[in-house]
Amino acid sequence: MMETVVMRAPGGPEVLRHQEFPVPGIEHGTDVLVRLRAAGLNPVDAKLRQNPGSYSMPLPVVLGFDGAGVVEATGKAVTRFATGDEVYFCHPSFGGRSGCYAQYTVVPEILLARKPARLTFTEAAAVPLALITAWESLFERAGVQAGQKVLVHGGAGGVGHLAIQLAKQAGAGVCTTVSSQTKATFVNSLGADEHIFYRVEDFAQAVLRWSDGQGVDVALDTVGGQTFEHTFAAVGYGGRLVTLLQPASSTNWSVARQRNLSIGLELMLSPTYLEIPQAQRAQSRILEACASRFESGELRVCVTQTYPLRDAAQAHHDLESGTQIGKLVMEIG
Repeated sequence: MMETVVMRAPGGPEVLRHQEFPVPGIEHGTDVLVRLRAAGLNPVDAKLRQNPGSYSMPLPVVLGFDGAGVVEATGKAVTRFATGDEVYFCHPSFGGRSGCYAQYTVVPEILLARKPARLTFTEAAAVPLALITAWESLFERAGVQAGQKVLVHGGAGGVGHLAIQLAKQAGAGVCTTVSSQTKATFVNSLGADEHIFYRVEDFAQAVLRWSDGQGVDVALDTVGGQTFEHTFAAVGYGGRLVTLLQPASSTNWSVARQRNLSIGLELMLSPTYLEIPQAQRAQSRILEACASRFESGELRVCVTQTYPLRDAAQAHHDLESGTQIGKLVMEIG
């Protein structure tokens, strides 16, 4: 048995129960058993807690996609990892697999990457889903290049704070939306060229002023809702807008059409949900490729708050408040 957090019914944070649960076993030759040291929290965790049926997730279930830990055992077909290796990963726990709110989890080798030595387990667990999402959005969906101007919504958030750094490292200029002076100071420390207080000014007009009336080449929408539609006016002719959320059926596309915008949809969970091995391996390669940036200090991840497993309900409550800077992580003894 192992210490874990189990969800037996959908609902609020209170449905997350700290209890013992069987240690998952290696079922396939490419499986890796990981002794977890930390589990990152993501907004999708709360969405699945409320509606596990949205991804056909059977109950009871152990939530948590992001993890970092030490390889405990490997299947017979595993070639890239051995017992004792330190790893980090995003493993969407569909199909009845156990997630990362636990002392142990089983992960397909294809999803694992070696943990950057410079990062603690806590920091590493905060990285995978947010980093892969930011990378795919900027480079695979939008093709960000040096000299372009990029708008990142929610720059102080989990995806946003990594997207700012990646875009700057690619040679782009970056402006971002924030809700407070504390968050403005934070995004400026990451290299943002301009911050916009979206609660007190029209962000589209502010973006147009920053871009000399031309609009940005690329926008990354991490918020959704009306923010997505309002962003059409902030993107220049022929530009690209990538959103992490499902556009509403009521979306008025007229401004996007007038500007000949390209709209990109980003859901980093799809390769695992749709069982596309080459896409899954491509995502772990993103983690491998960025390891050197973490090692050099060029790329950093911000963990605002940590919790023990027994405080998972409080962690979800704080996650849903949407007020934190960077990421929240549960540390596992």
